[in-house]
Amino acid sequence: MTEDDWGQIRETLRDMVGNNNYVTWIEKLKFVGCQNGVLEFGVKTTFMGDWVSRNFGDKIQAQSIKHGHQVDRLIFSVETTARPSAVKSQAAQSNVQANVLTKAASKTTKSNGDLLGAPLDRRFTFDSFVVGKPNELAHAASRRVAEGGPVTFNPLFLYGGVGLGKTHLMHAIAWELQERSPELRVVYLSAEQFMYRFIQALRDKQMMDFKELFRSVDVLMVDDVQFIAGKDSTQDEFFHTFNALVDQGKQVIISADRSPGEIDGLEDRIKSRLQWGLVVDLHPTDYELRLGILQQKVEVYKSQFQELHIADGVLEFLAHRISNNVRVLEGALTRLFAFASLVGREITLDLASESLSDILRQSDRKVTMDEIMRKTCDFYNVRMSDLLSPKRSRNIARPRQVAMYLAKQLTQRSYPEIGKRIGGRDHTTVIHAVRKIEELKAQDSQIAEDIELLRRMLEA
Repeated sequence: MTEDDWGQIRETLRDMVGNNNYVTWIEKLKFVGCQNGVLEFGVKTTFMGDWVSRNFGDKIQAQSIKHGHQVDRLIFSVETTARPSAVKSQAAQSNVQANVLTKAASKTTKSNGDLLGAPLDRRFTFDSFVVGKPNELAHAASRRVAEGGPVTFNPLFLYGGVGLGKTHLMHAIAWELQERSPELRVVYLSAEQFMYRFIQALRDKQMMDFKELFRSVDVLMVDDVQFIAGKDSTQDEFFHTFNALVDQGKQVIISADRSPGEIDGLEDRIKSRLQWGLVVDLHPTDYELRLGILQQKVEVYKSQFQELHIADGVLEFLAHRISNNVRVLEGALTRLFAFASLVGREITLDLASESLSDILRQSDRKVTMDEIMRKTCDFYNVRMSDLLSPKRSRNIARPRQVAMYLAKQLTQRSYPEIGKRIGGRDHTTVIHAVRKIEELKAQDSQIAEDIELLRRMLEA
């Protein structure tokens, strides 16, 4: 095999692994030589050789054989020690830093994936994301970042409860960036995966490789960042990686189930950095958005279940009853169509109640004290510590009274329990707060609207 032969094989691999992986890994391999069935490449680091071997070695070997070359195994040597004449001797040495592959026929093909990251779900694109009032800002911000170009807000921090669309938007951004700018190195992974790779690099004494790889990307996307809370070493490395990328003008996109300031166990310096850019809350879905999501899913299912008919009112019933989680809502519709198909019945309200009884029971909304306090703080833009404090200034006392009123209306808690939870106050304080808000509602239409909006947000 000559270097020209390798060039042809390399071009074939570009189509197989995608442009991102090709530019990052395959193109950087230095062809050294091929003797006695051993194909050798020079690499800059041991980590790079290990990564190519694990993820693309079988494809390189298979394509080499397909082009008429005998390749039984691959060797990856650090460039400073790699010599064409050393191929045979290096293959025989047990201490050489190399990965040896058996014949392609005995290997299991691995998924391509993205650079260091988790695979992207092809269902999660901007086209399949249903936009409504609760998520329109998050959608608009994600679209803006996905357009590429100069960084306008960095990082973009998306937060919200389970099943509200954070991961969908993260995947959509990654797909759009790759389509618009294939040359960009876009990394999407969970905080847990970041931590795992960090620990692995520590164990294998490859921290320099870890730092080089993560700090050389163009866009870093970390999902569920709350999982690194309390893990000091991982937080420290994340902090330095974040700073290095932002200083280079590289885009960072983060998601979590809470705002940065509410993530317990997260270092203050990281909280501060995460609030540098744009922090966007994905609010709980409202009825109109849930109905829109169901209508879109039905259009998709029609091609699979052409013989099924869905009666009027079924989608409205599901959108009203299953309000806490979009994933559960979509799963319920999938189960309903599958059940109707198996038993050969029309999708009616009775069938929905029968086949989804367990989901409907679990979806009965139970508002908690924590939710009430958090939503009230967000709504009035006050800190939780102030809400629970002895402070009596009007801009804090009024939201506190609203929280007490909502707690009495939406939970089964007693006056003493509410008072204890909201700053350790006496039950008479709670009684006064409830009466005061009831009076204000009757006198002030703005207060009445605020209370109603908060109630809907909590019950959504």
